[in-house]
Amino acid sequence: MSKAHLFSSLDGLVPKSLKGLITYNPRLNLDATNRVVFDPAHPPSQVSIISGGGSGHEPAWSGYVGSNLLAASVAGDVFASPSTKQILAAVNSVPSEKGTLLVITNYTGDCLHFGLAAEKTKAKGGQCRMLICGDDVSIGKTNGALVGRRGLAAQIGVLKILGAASAEGLSVDELFDLGTEVTRQIVSIAATLDHCHVPGRTEHGALGEDEIEIGTGPHNEPGYRKLSPKPSAEGLVKEVLRYCMDEGDEDRGYVHFEEGDETVLMVSNFGGMSNLELGGLVDELLNQLEQDWKVEPVRVYAGCLETSLNAPAFSVSVLNVSAIARASGDKYSVDKVLGYLDLKTDTMWEGFAGYQSGVNSAKERRKRREQVVQPPVETRRPVDDAKDLKVDPATLEKMIRTACEAVNTAEPDLTRWDTIMGDGDCGLTLQTGALALLEAVDKHGLAAKGSVVEVLTELEDIVESKMGGTLGGILGIFFVSMRTALEENIGLVKEGGPLAVWAKAISSALEHLRTYTPAKVGDRTVMDTLIPFAGALREGKDFKGGVEAAVAGAEKTKTLRPRLGRATYVGIGVDASAKELPPDPGAWGAMVAIKALEEALH
Repeated sequence: MSKAHLFSSLDGLVPKSLKGLITYNPRLNLDATNRVVFDPAHPPSQVSIISGGGSGHEPAWSGYVGSNLLAASVAGDVFASPSTKQILAAVNSVPSEKGTLLVITNYTGDCLHFGLAAEKTKAKGGQCRMLICGDDVSIGKTNGALVGRRGLAAQIGVLKILGAASAEGLSVDELFDLGTEVTRQIVSIAATLDHCHVPGRTEHGALGEDEIEIGTGPHNEPGYRKLSPKPSAEGLVKEVLRYCMDEGDEDRGYVHFEEGDETVLMVSNFGGMSNLELGGLVDELLNQLEQDWKVEPVRVYAGCLETSLNAPAFSVSVLNVSAIARASGDKYSVDKVLGYLDLKTDTMWEGFAGYQSGVNSAKERRKRREQVVQPPVETRRPVDDAKDLKVDPATLEKMIRTACEAVNTAEPDLTRWDTIMGDGDCGLTLQTGALALLEAVDKHGLAAKGSVVEVLTELEDIVESKMGGTLGGILGIFFVSMRTALEENIGLVKEGGPLAVWAKAISSALEHLRTYTPAKVGDRTVMDTLIPFAGALREGKDFKGGVEAAVAGAEKTKTLRPRLGRATYVGIGVDASAKELPPDPGAWGAMVAIKALEEALH
């Protein structure tokens, strides 16, 4: 895989790409600050369907904003979910009298951030639901019992059906039910000849010359298994279809196909395959589906539906439209679902459907400057001194600075460990937050008042606006909940001192987190550090005792196998007999910060 890039760094590349993209469709606007592409002409009388995720998957999801499809999309950093703040900006950009449906693929960070955005939207009186799409059969029913199937490019087909159904006037609840049933009737799997290369990153995880991975995801994570020596193209297609279509595989027989069922085939180029080979792949898939599985798709969509930067890889999805009709009691008949797929749109979908949208005139392209809009200015809630915890300003600044510098120093190790067990963004996510907090101290005097609530509020803003991914989602909910609990329990200072308030606030925050994630001690996540730390404080131990519990919890992750998150998808690349793995990077990063806070007190 080539490491050559036109842009050598990711700095500023995502908003620049979005600015270029909106020129394809002059009706669109861009909130560049929040990376939200939206259709200002979206009818308020229709449900606003919003999707999004990490960048690097273009044209997903900004390329699907337009008539009869998405009302808005929101983009995170490369392979990292957008923040809650960004998602809320997307919701606010396309207000609807009938409500909002957030449609996402099944990744922990996206579920957390979009879920929190949905909760905040509902708390303000808006009607909002979240649909999670998972279609990857490489995640078997056993290993996926807790997290469900991973989402691949078939979600784009779900979005197309829902966009057309929204234009027909369906309610939020009806769209949610339809989308749920469509997702249930999809089987998908991906295969890759090599991993993509991310501009500016040194870690790559390249495959050997005689290896192919099957069951890969779109975030550069390792696949379900390696095939070596490489099979022929025909042999690889046979293996791919066996995983999707063999109902005798109890762990992966997700969809039932009957003779004569009308189906849809979706083939997504991850970005690095030639169109010549993609055409040959589609032909071979159709041949084997008919010969080996007695399935003849009535629609075929092929192209870069959802990419993984420049990866020479592809995903295959088969949607059983007849099964949707049966499950809905023919409320959504075969003709109706196919009609949703066929309804014209002015988005990139038309290119994959075999139609061309046409070229915009030069006059229309000149509108691009008018398309870039600024989000409304937000005002921060003032700190109530009666509910605030005060600390000596010099001590507070020292604690912040020591913790941030420790996280910054740990970044290379965290990135390396996350590349082995995940997608490599954990270290950079934590470093981004640490550097932003230091900037707030140096440029805006964050610690000058000694206000703990002010620091926690700043952390909320940093996490929501700059830290995507799973860890960003967890920390966002954690800091919001901790700040609220601290304000509500500030009276404990008189009874047990500041440590009593911290014990209550941290425990309450972790309790609230359980609403969004099932992670517990032993699942090899950041909770392996946070829960022991909170438990020690709750038991009456001093700060040093809490730190010792956090360190022990982080060290323990070296002996644990992952049970939640993206690392559960990894079936290769790590010696299963090894007594120790790299530590969980999220747990280790949290431990480094907590330990540094305690060291700053001496």
